Amino acid sequence: MTGKHDSEAFRVPGAPQRPGGRGTGGRGTLAAAIGTAALAGLLFGFDTAVIAGVTGDLTHLFALTPETLGITVSAALWGTLVGALFAGKPGDAFGSRDSLRILAAFYFIAGIGCALASSWPAFLIFRFMCGLAIGGSSVLAPVYIAEIAPPRHRGFLVGLFQLMIVTGILVAYLSNATIAGLVGGDAAWRWKLGITAAPALLFFVLLFAIPNSPRWLVSKGRRDEAGIALTRIGTAPDAAEAELSRVEQALERDPPGEKLSWRRHHRPMMLVILVAMFNQLAGINAVLYYLNDIFARAGSLSPDRQAVLIGIANLVFTLVGMALIDRIGRKTLLLAGAAGMTLCLAAAAGVLYGALDNGLMLPALIGFIAFFATSQGAVIWVYISEIFPTPVRARGSALGASTHWLMNALIAGIFPILVAWSPGAPFAIFAAAMVVQFVVVAAIFPETRGVDLDEMAERIE
Repeated sequence: MTGKHDSEAFRVPGAPQRPGGRGTGGRGTLAAAIGTAALAGLLFGFDTAVIAGVTGDLTHLFALTPETLGITVSAALWGTLVGALFAGKPGDAFGSRDSLRILAAFYFIAGIGCALASSWPAFLIFRFMCGLAIGGSSVLAPVYIAEIAPPRHRGFLVGLFQLMIVTGILVAYLSNATIAGLVGGDAAWRWKLGITAAPALLFFVLLFAIPNSPRWLVSKGRRDEAGIALTRIGTAPDAAEAELSRVEQALERDPPGEKLSWRRHHRPMMLVILVAMFNQLAGINAVLYYLNDIFARAGSLSPDRQAVLIGIANLVFTLVGMALIDRIGRKTLLLAGAAGMTLCLAAAAGVLYGALDNGLMLPALIGFIAFFATSQGAVIWVYISEIFPTPVRARGSALGASTHWLMNALIAGIFPILVAWSPGAPFAIFAAAMVVQFVVVAAIFPETRGVDLDEMAERIE
C-alpha cells in the first residue's frame, strides 16, 4: 500500500485502538503478513525441487523410460498450469488470503499422498494435486504482497516470495541429502516427499493470523474493514485515508467486476506472457529438476554435493537481485541477466558437446544460476503482480503464472528426450532464447520501479 507505514493506527469505526492512538498491529503485522504469504514460496520451491532427489528411485520402482520419467516429473507442472490458470477468479472473488488457505490444505494432502503412493497412477495424481497448490500460490501470494507493500519497497518485498522459492529449493536438496544419509534404503524416497507436509501445515495455521488485503476489501465495498486492515499493518492516519480515497478513485476508472480482456488490457497481458515465457526458456527449472543427471553426464564425481552448491548460489544471488531491483529497476536487471545467461548456457552446451573441458560445467551452471537469480528470478513475480489494475490483478497474474507453468511443463517433459538425443542441444536452445529476450526487453518493456499500483495502468498504456 502507499503511504508511510508506522506503528500508528488509522482510526476508523470498529478499528481496535490502544492508548495513545496506536494500533494493534503496526509494522509487526505488516512483516508477519508479508512473511506468511512469502512462505508459500518456500513450499513452491521445496515441493518443486524435491523430485530431483527421487527420480532414480521412481525410475526403478515404476520401471520408467525417459518418456515416462518426463511425464512423472512434469505431472506436478501440469497441475501448476491448471492451478495458476484458475486461481485468479477465486482470488479476485474471495481474496488472496482465504484462497491460500485452501491451497495450503492441498500442499499437505499432496505431500502425504505422494509419500504413501503404491502405484505410478496414484503418485501422478498426488503430484498433480501438489502442482495445483504450487500454481495457485504462485499467483495469489505475490498479489497479496504487492497489494500491501509500500511502492518504494514493493520490488524487494514481493521479491521475498522468490527468495523463499530458492530457499525452498536449497532446503529440498539439503533435505534429500540428509534423509538419504539417515534413512537410506527403499523407503528413503517416501520420507523425502512426505516431509513436505510439515511446512504446509505451518503455512495453513499462520494464514489465520494475517488480514485481508485492504485493496481487495475496498474493491468489495468493505471500506471499514479495509481501514481496520490498514490499522493492523501500521499505516499512518493521514496516509491511510488518502490511500483509501486513491484506491476508490482507481476503482472508478477500473470498476470491480471488470473482465480481463485483450482489448482493454492487451499491453500488460503481452508483457506478462513474454516475461513468463522467457523465464522458462532460460531453462532454469529443467536444470534444477535434472541437475544430478546433468552433472553425471558431464562426468561429475559428486552430483549431490554440487547440487547443493547450485542451491546456495541460487539463494545468494537472489538476495543480490532483491537488493538491486528497487535501485536499478526491473528492465536493467532483465537485460544484464539475458546477456550473462547467454554466455553461461553456451559454455554448458560446449561442455556437453565435448568442445570444452568437463571441469567448466560447475562454473558455467553457477554463473547461469547467478545471472538468472539476479535478473529473471528476482523480477518475474514482481512484474506480473504489479502491472494490472486492481479489479483484474489476480486474473492478470494468473495469465502470467499459467504461461510460466505451461512452458515449464513442456520443457521439463521434453528435456530428457532432447538430452538422450543430444546432451548439449537443450543448452544451445536456451542460450539462443536469451539472445531473443535481450532484444525484446530492450525494445518494448517499460520500467515499473517505484510506480504506485493505482498509477500503473496509466504508465503501462
